[in-house]
Amino acid sequence: MSIASDMIRGHTDTIILAQLLRGDSYGYQINRAIQEKTGGQFELKEATLYTAFRRLEQLGCITSYWGDETTGARRRYYSVTPAGVELYHRMAEEWEQAKALIQTLITP
Repeated sequence: MSIASDMIRGHTDTIILAQLLRGDSYGYQINRAIQEKTGGQFELKEATLYTAFRRLEQLGCITSYWGDETTGARRRYYSVTPAGVELYHRMAEEWEQAKALIQTLITP
């Protein structure tokens, strides 16, 4: 779905932060939640997801830690920080403003 991907691309950080506001999680679980929430219409590519994790961590918006799984591979979990909560709210508000503006522009 290239149109949706193009439209959503600039909102990857907001999407990830929204998922982390629900609780700590790891990459695969976040991507599955996105797929389920969109009925399979959208998923983040692995490279996009982990690039966003690195960027958000460098900005101080998320932190990461290794899980203590006793079976299977260890997972790296991500947690939103107060700065991440603030960024999420700011970006969500910007989205609402952009959505209203676009709606105004495309309505005949």
